[in-house]
Formats: sequence, C-alpha cells, structure tokens
Amino acid sequence: MARHLVAAGVAPDGVVWTDGDAPADLFATPDTPLPLASDAALHRVRANVGFLDLARSALMHRAPERLGLLYRLLWRMQRAPRLMQDAADADVRAAARLAQAVRRDIHKMRAFVRFRLIDARYVAWFEPDHAIERANARFFIDRFASQPWSILTPRLSLHWLEGRLMEGPPASPDDAAQDDPTEALWTSYYRAIFNPARLKTGAMLREMPRKYWHNLPEARAIPELIAGAQAREAAMIDASASSAAPPAPQTLDDLAQAVATCRRCPIGANGTRAVMGEGPADAALMIVGEQPGDHEERAGRPFVGPAGAVLNAALAQAGIDRAAARITNAVRHFKHTPSPKGRLHQTPSPAEIDHCRWWLEAERAMVRPRHILALGASAARAILGRTPNIMAERGQPIPLPDGATLWITAHPAHLLRLEGAARAAEQQRFADDLARVARGLGSTA
Repeated sequence: MARHLVAAGVAPDGVVWTDGDAPADLFATPDTPLPLASDAALHRVRANVGFLDLARSALMHRAPERLGLLYRLLWRMQRAPRLMQDAADADVRAAARLAQAVRRDIHKMRAFVRFRLIDARYVAWFEPDHAIERANARFFIDRFASQPWSILTPRLSLHWLEGRLMEGPPASPDDAAQDDPTEALWTSYYRAIFNPARLKTGAMLREMPRKYWHNLPEARAIPELIAGAQAREAAMIDASASSAAPPAPQTLDDLAQAVATCRRCPIGANGTRAVMGEGPADAALMIVGEQPGDHEERAGRPFVGPAGAVLNAALAQAGIDRAAARITNAVRHFKHTPSPKGRLHQTPSPAEIDHCRWWLEAERAMVRPRHILALGASAARAILGRTPNIMAERGQPIPLPDGATLWITAHPAHLLRLEGAARAAEQQRFADDLARVARGLGSTA
C-alpha cells in the first residue's frame, strides 16, 4: 500500500496510518477511496536494501508511529536515493532506534525463554516487548527441531509439532506454570557457575532486566547470590592463595623437598627431576642459571654438563672458588622436547620463569648473598622481574632492594654455540664480566 500511495503522489502528511484496533485520526476520512497506481508507476517506486532491512526490524516495534515514519522515509528516498546513508538525519536515526530495540528484544527472547516439560511437550511463557514471535520462530525450530514445543505470549502462541509450525491464540502465564523437576538441577548448575569475583550488578541488570526474572528458574537464587557475593569472593581469594603458594620452607633442605614435589606448572609436571641449588648456606656469591639441562637432570646437580665445564674454567680464571658459591637456577625442572638425538633443550617462557620465581626468592632469602651473578636473560629476569638487554646491562653492578648487587652476563651455553673469532671474543667478554664480579667480592670482603 505504501508503494501505491507513493506512486500516486500522496505526501506523508496526507495519509494517517493505524495499526489494528488503534483509533483512527480525528480528521481522517475513511470513506475516501485509496489510490491504486498502475504497474508502470509502481515500478518507479524505489527502495534500497538498507531501507528494506531496517524496515523489516522497525515494523515489529510496538510504537504506532513506526508506520508513518517508514512511509515518510520511503517518500523522501524517491528524491534523495542516498538518504539511508545519512546517519545524522532525524528520520533515519528514529527508525534505527526502533530497529535496535527490536533486535535487542529478539536477543532477549532467545536468551531468556525457559521451557518446562508439561504433558510430553516443552512449554515456555515469554512476554516480548515487540511483535517478534514470528521472526524468532526459525531460531527455536533450528535448535529444537526434534522436540514438540510451544512458546506462549500475550499476543499469540507458537506450536511446533511433527515438523509443522502453527499459531494459536494469546495465552497467560498460568498455561506454563507447572513445575518441572529439572529446574532444580538447572538452578544448582547456575549456582555452581556463578562467579562472585566477576559480579557487576549494574551490567547484569542491563543484560538481564528484572522483568525477565519471574520466568527464569535460576532467578530465585540471584538475590541470595548477589547478597553473598562479597563473602564468597573473599573465600575464593583465600582458597586460591592457600592453593597457589605452598607453606614457606624454613631451611634449604625443606626448600629442596618442596621443589622436588612441585607440579604447579607444565615444566614441573613433565616427568623430570627437580634440581636444587648447591653450595654454602651463607655464600657471599649466588650464581643463577636458566634451568638444568640433560646432564644436570640426570645427575641431580646444577652445571655439571658442557656449560658447567665452561663456567668452572671461567670461575677459576677469575679467582672465584666455585665451592664457595651458591649455584642454582631460575627454573628447577628441565624443559625439553624429545628427538631421535635425545632430549633437546627448550627455553622457558617468561610466564614459566615468573611462575618459578617464588622458589628462587625463597632460596635468596635464606642464603642472603651479597652478590648475584645472573647467567643469561632468563636468570636475570628471575631476579629483576623483567627481561634485560644483556649487551647493554652486562658487567655493570645493579643494586637490588635487599642490598645485594646483581651482575649480568651471558650464559656459558651461549659460548658453546659460537665458533672461531666470535667464540674467542665472547669468551673474553665473559672472562671480563667474571673478573668484575671477583673484584666486587674482594671489595665487599
């Protein structure tokens, strides 16, 4: 009819639209014959896809002015074909608001319809804000095609039975009021997944307004869950803290036993043996590597493989007694990947280093070294809490909050991967770094 009116040149102020039983306009003349345009005139009436998509949604809105608004847009489009692209236009904005409200109502119906099993049929009561029942029917057919169901609303009823969708008269909440034993199970599940730490009451009410609560079996538990959320959150935090952090060990032996049973990260749970630090409990120097390697995991001692041989030689050259130092690692288990050639080393991720940092800090607190030598970026991260630039920060004394001095250098395994002149140059830099550490130890003593 809108196309006929536009084709006949009837301006928006010349027609009054009514919906159903709505009262007619006081000045309307119902006995005026409606104009019927020719086919050729109808074909000249144009509407783009944007208007049609918007109209499909806006037409379902309950606002009586929607019909006149859409007609006015159609009329104006004949002279301004790009009208729908003008987001600042008052009519376009008004129609978009109607369509948005309808889409939101469609989403709410899909989210908050709850079926009850009544006489071998699943029945739900829902009160939509707009005339969305027919538009939403396909969603429920696709989801519950194998089950007979009915959705009852104050405007009409939808019934799906044996592959056919039928409409019925309006219904009342009493028609779907029978209790369903499965609702108790659903409410228990809802209680279990309710996370008090993520509760934002305002956001929850915007997404699930109170007007829907009387149709939701889980809603009976919501006030209680909100009231007790703060206490539950505190209990969750206490439980998390007690499970995440083991009791603080009091001695290095206690620490070694705790590390041996640690399975709190994928490296700790990969089946390898934890390697604890070794050396005096009051050592002035603590040397920290990245993680135990294949040789270290098998022997249960740090730095006993090829990298350990490089370290021992450099320590001796610098005049540092390895036996007087506490030697340990940032990560206590061997991260590796199997291969035909044996277990290949894998570098721990920053998250894995940070996860294992608790053990190193506990060891440092017991030994209280005056100097710490970090071999490589992973070891330095475990001390500093950040990944350093080795080339920029190596060989320089870095004061730590507990009064100790940190020295950073390359990992001995890095030297083993170099050849020729590059290896000789790196060996010299490594020796120079350890010489500075030795001088620092001497000045401290």
